[in-house]
Amino acid sequence: MKNISNKRKYSKDLEGKLNAVGKNINLVRLNQKVSRQRLSDKLMLKGIDISTQSIYDIEVGKRTVLDYELCAIAKVLKTSTDELLKDFKMKLDND
Repeated sequence: MKNISNKRKYSKDLEGKLNAVGKNINLVRLNQKVSRQRLSDKLMLKGIDISTQSIYDIEVGKRTVLDYELCAIAKVLKTSTDELLKDFKMKLDND
């Protein structure tokens, strides 16, 4: 099998991370005292299969987040996608 590497270029503002929302998902989740397991369970009830390990990977920037996953995470955490993306939006505004 051929070794396929990701040659995609990501924004320098992401500092090597694969998403712009992980830090804020983590902050909101911790502020609400929601465990990764509880978040995963609530997402499963909405038909979104994200394991606790994948939630960790998202929070530390080792996994990308699909648009429908972001919407579901925001809904479960009772926040908005804009709130989760606010830091990245501010960086774009300052460029």
